[in-house]
Amino acid sequence: MAGLLHGDRIGNWIDGRRVDPANGEWLESVDPSVGKAWIRVPGGDAQDVDHAVAAAKAAFSGSWRSMPATQRAGLLRAAAVEIGKHAEELATIECRDNGKPLAEAIAGDLPSVVEMMNYWAGAADKIHGETIEIGPTSHNFVRHEPLGVVGIIVPWNSPLAILAAKVGAALAAGNCVVLKPAEQAAASILTIAACFDAAGFPHGVVNVVSGLGEVVGDALVRHPDVRKIAMTGSTETARRISERAAPTLKQLAFELGGKSPNIVFADADLELAVPGASTSAVFTGGAGQTCVAGSRLLVHASIYDDFLERVERHVAMHVRLGNALDRQTTMGPIAFAAQYEKVKSYVELGRKEGAEIAFGGRFGPENFDGREEAEALAGGYFVSPTLFRGATNDMRVCREEIFGPVTCAIPFHDDDEALAIANDTHYGLAAGVWTRDLKRAHRFVRDLEAGAVWVNAYRRIHWAAPFGGYKESGYGRDSGLESLRGYQQTKTAWIDLS
Repeated sequence: MAGLLHGDRIGNWIDGRRVDPANGEWLESVDPSVGKAWIRVPGGDAQDVDHAVAAAKAAFSGSWRSMPATQRAGLLRAAAVEIGKHAEELATIECRDNGKPLAEAIAGDLPSVVEMMNYWAGAADKIHGETIEIGPTSHNFVRHEPLGVVGIIVPWNSPLAILAAKVGAALAAGNCVVLKPAEQAAASILTIAACFDAAGFPHGVVNVVSGLGEVVGDALVRHPDVRKIAMTGSTETARRISERAAPTLKQLAFELGGKSPNIVFADADLELAVPGASTSAVFTGGAGQTCVAGSRLLVHASIYDDFLERVERHVAMHVRLGNALDRQTTMGPIAFAAQYEKVKSYVELGRKEGAEIAFGGRFGPENFDGREEAEALAGGYFVSPTLFRGATNDMRVCREEIFGPVTCAIPFHDDDEALAIANDTHYGLAAGVWTRDLKRAHRFVRDLEAGAVWVNAYRRIHWAAPFGGYKESGYGRDSGLESLRGYQQTKTAWIDLS
């Protein structure tokens, strides 16, 4: 089977074909496992955005808007098949871009992408209106219609999975899309666009423009023909988008950062809570580069020391730091150089603030143990799993999103204190609760200010369940039928029967 990626560069995808950037500029994408460029992607500008939006607008006004919903559903299923055919290649491209372990991408991310496309295919022909009984002289009904052209901004940590959640919903609802991938990890998004073409989508329905956020992202946000921006990224980026989108009054949906509490009570099943507090949240796969990372570990004071020792042993046994393409790797590098330096700076800040490093705090490869390990990590942006003990919730390392394999362990003494600490944050994306007490579990589900709460589990995300945040973790939802409604507008019709 022929591969999707050819040569040492990959162009934008606009109107059903591969297109070089209009300005002739290219960006190097660096493999974070080795610290070297491996492919070039477009450094596009507003001209490329104009081209893509025009193509999307023409496709929407053409065959796409009037296409029967069952036909759209069939195309989404065909896209799932095409993506499945190329799953390993797409996973490899993404892992070279952002350092996520290949084993995790193949076993988790790509199967989820396929299943999400099938889920949205099932939703596409189930968009129903309503009738409203007002009186005998009037027939009133409601239609749910697509918005038109939707701009989707995808981050660098899990591009393909996030694409599937947003693009699948937007297409199922009847929209056309223009995607802007993160410039640090654009190759997988640029590549997967060809799968939609192979599936038979009309040209212009799916478009991808790569470039710097301040250039391509800004042009997409400001464009008057883009009716909605859906973005996963940082809270600060969302603030800038909100300001720049205001003149066109377009709809916005943001899935943003977090500083999520993972709360372990004294009655917790430690056989579940220890791996749940370490590998499932921060010390795994993407090296803590996930918005839902349980980066504030709240542990009851009576088990605090014992629990942290158990976590350290678990990490030592189960975390294998290494090249993302090595299938034995369980935790890869930081995705790019600037983020690597940011994580380093926060580890140093934690020390200055008075927190104690229980384990980790090493940056590679020169500071790792053993010549063989150092050689295996040479050139890469590697950070060892790092846990601060003795942290307090007023420290910056406990309040600001680090986006790396760093967590802060905070002791608490009773339920009220745990809840107060957990909610004392500007964020509200996720939370975990580990307890055998059913009443306590329900109380915390009710009172935690977070869009997702897991009890005796962590980081369970499914395409059928709405996902998104409270407070500065954003608004709007990915996944689930609630997400589908976010890509539609409502029309009320009145027919006079008098």
